[in-house]
Amino acid sequence: MSEPIIRFDKVVKRFGALTVLDRLDFTVQPGEKVSIIGPSGSGKSTVLRILMTLEPIQEGTIWVDGHPLWHEERDGRLVPASEAHLREMRKLLGMVFQQFNLFPHMTVLRNITEAPIAVLGMSKQEARERAMELLELVGLADQADKFPHQLSGGQQQRVGIARALAMRPKIMLFDEPTSALDPELVGEVLTVIGKLAHEHDLTMLLVTHEMRFAREVSDRVCFFDQGRMVEEGPPDQLFTEPREARTREFLKAVLAPQE
Repeated sequence: MSEPIIRFDKVVKRFGALTVLDRLDFTVQPGEKVSIIGPSGSGKSTVLRILMTLEPIQEGTIWVDGHPLWHEERDGRLVPASEAHLREMRKLLGMVFQQFNLFPHMTVLRNITEAPIAVLGMSKQEARERAMELLELVGLADQADKFPHQLSGGQQQRVGIARALAMRPKIMLFDEPTSALDPELVGEVLTVIGKLAHEHDLTMLLVTHEMRFAREVSDRVCFFDQGRMVEEGPPDQLFTEPREARTREFLKAVLAPQE
């Protein structure tokens, strides 16, 4: 097996007296599609926020693409990362949030081209061509000149996906990307994410409460509870024959209304 592209080694994250991640060990292989499921407050979204360097860690080490994330190597030892190191590491990751976070005063096209030009140094022409390819991918090529307020929530989230992809990340993170959407708009966003998963060689880490989708799109599903990974496995095994009582209890609660 190749070296993991993401590796959490005994990671601890606290908010005050509350331990949100409790000595977490967790790996993701290059190109793997992994869903994280679990109850509210289990630490799922915190994993993504730490990877995006939005939340620091208190203990442990995280490695992304062979490099320490929150540390850097100096004189043969790991020291806390500088802002310059964090900036470089962020380029490896793209994140799609629950809220769409589009710039309201910019057109769809400019929302997607702004960061590649400013951060990656792309020419305006190259950024525009890339943006139009991505809008085609998410089914919104005809909406390039509109402003976010002129789009539905599902369309805004698809623009958010195109914007994250425009930075050419190696890893895509999805933090409950459908939770802010009206139920009838969920499907269009899941379809785009599913297409990405099946047709592109991206590493994908999804925090989702859409169990059926997690089952269809993932190579592996991880069940988190109280800051630890209770169980992990291929989706068919975890959803039909979970080994742990806590996993069975959670799945029974969330799957019952869908049947």
